[in-house]
Amino acid sequence: MKKNVGGFDKIARIILGIVIIGLGFYFKSWWGAVGIIPLFTAFIGWCPIYAPFKMTTDKSSKE
Repeated sequence: MKKNVGGFDKIARIILGIVIIGLGFYFKSWWGAVGIIPLFTAFIGWCPIYAPFKMTTDKSSKE
């Protein structure tokens, strides 16, 4: 897997994931578990949605 998540995108995903998980705890909803997805994609540096469209926000992997 070639990395396709760049610096700003990674920070935004981490913040979004934490917010979703926090809201899940606040509202006592299992939907907070969805916050794991942006956190996971930020930490591995690869987004499966970007792959079929050959998109990337990672400047080091741009050609």
